[in-house]
Amino acid sequence: MMGRHHAPTPAMAKPLVAHDFSIDITDRQKLVRIGAPWLERLVRRALVAEEIGQAEIGILLVDDKRIAKVHAEWLGDPTPTDVITFDLSAAGPGGGAGSLLCGDIIVSTETARRMSREFGWTPRQEVAYYVIHGLLHLTGYDDLTVADRRAMRARERAVMRAIGMPAPPRTRSRRSRS
Repeated sequence: MMGRHHAPTPAMAKPLVAHDFSIDITDRQKLVRIGAPWLERLVRRALVAEEIGQAEIGILLVDDKRIAKVHAEWLGDPTPTDVITFDLSAAGPGGGAGSLLCGDIIVSTETARRMSREFGWTPRQEVAYYVIHGLLHLTGYDDLTVADRRAMRARERAVMRAIGMPAPPRTRSRRSRS
């Protein structure tokens, strides 16, 4: 006997999530042209992909010298890094149901430019990857253990695809090996 298909009832349908996002982008570097409207759209799409309803996100684009200062002050490491995330949510990483996701993400475009050559894609794509990585930290993902890192990398690839970006290449391109 063939089963009957019923139209979804309101109780069966996935609830629509109203989005309330505040995204502030500050560009304090001159190495990579990153349009604030493009980056804001990317962040909005990523937040929707992660089913975040409310968020206040600050993105600061800097060079290696500036990110090294922040890295030294807050993490005790005076070297430049790719991205640093500050979770400012009241409930901590990932928040709770209906809570406000709040945080700052600092990205080194100089590191993005350098690493994009190694991985064979554009500096803008590398910056997008760093921003997604930072957003995932804010939603509760971590990369301190091998298992956590695998889960986070899988989610990074999924979010990048969901927002219309290519999955991040994490093997060296042939161009960088010569």
